Amino acid sequence: MRTRLRHVAQVNPPSPRFDRLADDAEVTFLPMENVWPGARLDLSQVRQRSAVSTGYTRFQSGDVVVPKITPTFEASRSILIPDIPSQVGTGTTELHVVRPGPEVDARYLLYTFHSYDFLKFGAAEMYGVAGQKRVPDDLIRNWVVDLPSLDEQRRIADFLDAEIAQIDRLVQSRTRQSELLGELEIVLIDDAFAGLGAAPVTRLGYLAAVQTGVTVDSGRQIDGDTVTLPYLRVANVQVGYVDLEEVVEITVPRRTAATSLLRDGDVLMTEGGDLDKLGRGTVWRAQIPECLHQNHVFAVRPDLRVLYPDYLAVLTRASAARSYFESTGNKTTNLASTSSSKIRDFRIPLPGIPEQRKLVDDVVSKIEVVRHLDSRLSDQLGLLSERRQGLITAAVTGQIDPTTARGLGSTDGAAA
Repeated sequence: MRTRLRHVAQVNPPSPRFDRLADDAEVTFLPMENVWPGARLDLSQVRQRSAVSTGYTRFQSGDVVVPKITPTFEASRSILIPDIPSQVGTGTTELHVVRPGPEVDARYLLYTFHSYDFLKFGAAEMYGVAGQKRVPDDLIRNWVVDLPSLDEQRRIADFLDAEIAQIDRLVQSRTRQSELLGELEIVLIDDAFAGLGAAPVTRLGYLAAVQTGVTVDSGRQIDGDTVTLPYLRVANVQVGYVDLEEVVEITVPRRTAATSLLRDGDVLMTEGGDLDKLGRGTVWRAQIPECLHQNHVFAVRPDLRVLYPDYLAVLTRASAARSYFESTGNKTTNLASTSSSKIRDFRIPLPGIPEQRKLVDDVVSKIEVVRHLDSRLSDQLGLLSERRQGLITAAVTGQIDPTTARGLGSTDGAAA
């Protein structure tokens, strides 16, 4: 049987159970960052009913929760609410709640929301501005589902539970291997600097100038002699490379631009963000002529007679550098920051230029091998994701028979 979902399930229904709770009763609270399928689902947060009685989405045990906002929707992060205290909870307003009726198995419904067709169509029907697009609840209400008998739904869900578990175990294994390769990169860098022996240690401020960037102020009036140029943000400065996929422009006085232009060989170091990203260094290769940088990105300009830019960039990834920036960073609840004075005060071992170049060449050649292995793992993770979604889609649309399809979740090629 094919039917619209609104005929067999409620979308964003009321929650009378919640209304019957005492004001001081504790209920499960679900922010968006805790909404993840499988073992990553985090239901540990609780709030008093009185604190979340208005302005939040309500759900109860057995509901299927579908994120409505991009990019969480496209990431297929719908979940089934398990048994929770008081059987009710609240969460972010960026969730649609679907409560299956007696003709629908909740697990089968959840897999329907993970299917390729639903995700593709939902993404196409999103409304709103870029970065804030949402899936309308009417799309879910009117979604046409293949609805076999309840027993068959349960059989399909049991089949997918077993097959997807195999894929998820491989994903966890590959993800852990990728994490270990990242740790190996740090070990290779640390070993290289440990081999410098008794090289003198010098304050970075004696070896390089630190240039601050353009302060972005949308409310400031810009007139007179101005220029519009591309500029780099923290998001553009990644570990070991500059991400130029999305570079924005800014209009500033020409005099301001002259003091914030990047030069070939500058080492870009980030001022703020996550604690582990403070001071990360990447060499600017003048990929864009006449490019500015935001004030949250410092341009460290080495004296090339004594300091090789790539040597400094590699050094910022060593454990000693990470410890320095993390211990000296100013920390707030969600962010951390460093400063130009702390960057100048960073102590670095300083062998001669030839030895600096040799260290970089040796480290880069070893890291390239590690990156190649990590790229293969990334490819495998992509294939596993495709197989997972393809298997779910085939099962909930009747393209495969669970009775004869056992073992489709095994991935011999990906496991090799």
